[in-house]
Amino acid sequence: MKTFKSLLAVLVVVASVAFTVKEESKGYKIGDTVDNFTLKNIDGKMVSLKDYDDQKGVVVVFTCNHCPYSKMYEDRIIALDKKYKAKGYPVVAINPNDPSVSGGDDFESMKERAKEKGFTFPYLFDDGQKVYPKFGATRTPHVFILNKEKGNDFILSYIGAIDDNARASNSVKEHYVEDAIDNLLAGKAPSKTITKAIGCSIKTK
Repeated sequence: MKTFKSLLAVLVVVASVAFTVKEESKGYKIGDTVDNFTLKNIDGKMVSLKDYDDQKGVVVVFTCNHCPYSKMYEDRIIALDKKYKAKGYPVVAINPNDPSVSGGDDFESMKERAKEKGFTFPYLFDDGQKVYPKFGATRTPHVFILNKEKGNDFILSYIGAIDDNARASNSVKEHYVEDAIDNLLAGKAPSKTITKAIGCSIKTK
């Protein structure tokens, strides 16, 4: 009986470790080439990553309508787009939530929110939730900076938070995304390539 219990305990530990490794291995890693994706924008048109082949990179932000953290960061996301679009790093926002689970994150509400806030960037709907798992996004907001390298490939250069203070933009001490893009523009790798995304969990069935 003791032997059986010991064996069961070992199996539980092994399963736990295997699950942890599996969780950690999900999504793109820094240095990976990001595959093309095509999603519907709030204007009804389809937008692809390939549409940005003439840019130096793309700032992909997984965000949504209802999450308090996403709302706190909306003005800062707009500011990022205004600051860096002209420098070759436009923002592309993607709503990864399943609207049947997350009230207020349906396509019509996305259009209303974008108009209300004056979004200056595409706001795409991850219909069927096929794109966010490839990135390994887990929160809203969750940022992925893609840099154009190796010909026309988009290479993942940064994963994480926008900055170090979601609640008070005037108290931010570290501007993670801005610092990463500034380094890339200077021909250098970001000093921080991964930070912890703080926000709401992505809603799935």
